[in-house]
Amino acid sequence: MSLSSTQSSDTSSRRRRPAEYTQDSPWESDPLAGHYQEQIHDRLHGGPQPISTGTSHPSICPALCTTKCTSSHTCPSHHACDDSWVEIQSKRTIRAENEVEANKLVNNYRFGFRKWKSHVTERPFEVRSEVVKELYSELNVIKPHSGRLITCGNLAYVFLFGWWVSLMYFLVGMLMFITISGIPYGMLCWKLSCYFLWPFGKSIHEIGNTLRRCCEQAPDCDCNVEGTEENSPVLLPSPTEVVVPEWPGRPLRTPYWHRFSTYVWLLLGYPPLVVIHSLACFLSWILVFTIPVSKMNARTLGVILLLAPEDVSVSTCSQRKPQGYETRALLCCYHAVNWYYYKYTVDGINVFAVNLLPLVIFAMIIGYIDRENQYASSEVKFAIAIGSIIPLSYYIGMGIASISAQSNFAVGAVVNASFGSITELTFYITALLKGHHANNKCLQEVVKAALTGTLLGCILFIPGICMIIGGLRHSEQTFNSRSTGVSSALLFISVGGVFAPTLFSKAYGNLVCDACTNSTGGNSTSNSSGPFVCHNCHYDLNNGTLFHNHVEPLVYTVSALLPVAYIIGLTFTLKTHSHIYDIHVGEEQVTSHHGAVVHWSRWRSLVILIMATVLTSACADLVTENIQPILNQPNISQYFIGVTALAMVPEIPEMVNGIQFALQNNISLSLEVGICIAVQVCMLQIPILVLFNAFYDVGFVLLFSDLHLWASIFSVILVNYIFMDGKSDYFQGTALVVVYLILLAMYYFAPSPAGC
Repeated sequence: MSLSSTQSSDTSSRRRRPAEYTQDSPWESDPLAGHYQEQIHDRLHGGPQPISTGTSHPSICPALCTTKCTSSHTCPSHHACDDSWVEIQSKRTIRAENEVEANKLVNNYRFGFRKWKSHVTERPFEVRSEVVKELYSELNVIKPHSGRLITCGNLAYVFLFGWWVSLMYFLVGMLMFITISGIPYGMLCWKLSCYFLWPFGKSIHEIGNTLRRCCEQAPDCDCNVEGTEENSPVLLPSPTEVVVPEWPGRPLRTPYWHRFSTYVWLLLGYPPLVVIHSLACFLSWILVFTIPVSKMNARTLGVILLLAPEDVSVSTCSQRKPQGYETRALLCCYHAVNWYYYKYTVDGINVFAVNLLPLVIFAMIIGYIDRENQYASSEVKFAIAIGSIIPLSYYIGMGIASISAQSNFAVGAVVNASFGSITELTFYITALLKGHHANNKCLQEVVKAALTGTLLGCILFIPGICMIIGGLRHSEQTFNSRSTGVSSALLFISVGGVFAPTLFSKAYGNLVCDACTNSTGGNSTSNSSGPFVCHNCHYDLNNGTLFHNHVEPLVYTVSALLPVAYIIGLTFTLKTHSHIYDIHVGEEQVTSHHGAVVHWSRWRSLVILIMATVLTSACADLVTENIQPILNQPNISQYFIGVTALAMVPEIPEMVNGIQFALQNNISLSLEVGICIAVQVCMLQIPILVLFNAFYDVGFVLLFSDLHLWASIFSVILVNYIFMDGKSDYFQGTALVVVYLILLAMYYFAPSPAGC
């Protein structure tokens, strides 16, 4: 091959490198990583060997893509000789702001660790983007604005908040005029009434001594400051006012707390405005994207309404103030809506999880106090209880990630194994106990449907939706097929082990049908001719002999082998063959920020984990207590309830993490999110349920219906076929989602389990 063709091939090969490994936002690739990949590429094509830089990297065989090593001394790292060029490309250097974040990012690539997107440490505010800085900025800074003020969000503010807040100020202003002594406050209320009807492009200031004297000398000007210089600086939050000596003969001002009008205002005018601003603040915070409105109302209530009325001035934000005028900007808002507020966090917790947390308290109150369903029906209680599990799952995930990031590998693995499935296990065990005490076998079938639904959702829906969203943004995405193959193999083992007792019972059990009737309405013992319709067909296990002597020992054997396979998978991916991930953290980024400030310490995370687990248990108890009216619906199969709401609601935080990874062109983690959950369901959750049933018999039998069996097996085969080429796009994701929806349709139209 000629030199030019080699260079052309080299250039095209580098051009085809996926964006995932060259720029991985927000952990942008270390510049050394690209240089390292070029060194590997040169070695593969027989190019000149680079000069050693003192950094140790795994040695690569020159003929890596075509031959294997002949002896250990020719290629010390003989395991690298089996890697393909695509896998070498997947080797990456990730950037981290500190050691804690670096440990969390590395844990994301480890098998058996929960994949977590949110930061567990406080990020330096100065390095955040301008968009994020705007989210946390207060509204007491006046900035130049050149955009439009008439926007859809601002118009929505007028219809949602502006008109009734403005009306309340107008009514309070009239009340203050009636009291005579509160006339100054009445004038202030009318000014604020006009302001809150359309606050955009206007500003509220606290004026100082100099400007106040000017207004006292010329009372007709009404403290307007329109005749100001255009070349004066933009208003910023001013420092402490400069003390200006009083003019001779000027009357002294009455102190604020020595005025009769102050107490009239605080007794008559301020309380209704507290109610109206608190309501507006709460509603705008709940809507998330209107948090600027919440900030505006909170600042008005806490600062502006507690000032003397003559100290408050309303003007337009575009007006400039001479430097001699002592003013302090209090409030200035240009937009009522900011769509980036979905990123807003409070102490590291996403704003949506913060807003949903009161739902947990509400579920506890209405669930345990209103036992007779006087204020809410069982359906409403069920919906509130199942919805309250979402924020609790988020807090559990945040706690697990925080402890793992601040601990060594052993502690992190134990925490992930212990609490990673706590939400689902809490519901399953609670439902089994409730069904056992009520002698309701339907809840056992609902638990099996929820287990299968979690499998199907994590195998099909989560990877599928991530492929669609990531593919629409990045066209084609690639992932490490070697690491994904390990997870897929474990998935095959786990599904095979879980459904082995079901296949065994079908192979050796006898099919028996009860409640059979013919087309004329006669029973099976009559001599009427015609086809028979049977409503309760099942495999008879020879009156329990086959089950107790053969199936039950098989169930215990499988339940013991599955956790062993899980531990072997951990050892393979984290110890002996950890090179298939080859995650390297850039040293420059780790050491550049010392003293990382974590949102939650280890002890705080542990306390939150325990509290969230207790609350999850209470919510699960409410779900199972109020689920029976849902299950009694004649038009909805009980299978469908289990595979949808009960299975997927606890996984919503994981789904959000997977989508965020896909948007950042990190489809590898998106796929691992679903597969790891599915593996944990089979290798940890189901053996724990079997062990629990062995000590406290609640009637849980590891025998699934045919629909569960074939749907799960087909899904695993389909996913492994999709993952073979190591590439993903929105078409493959659409295929997975469509298959998932087809299976949901089957569950929706399927008859309810026998006896339910």
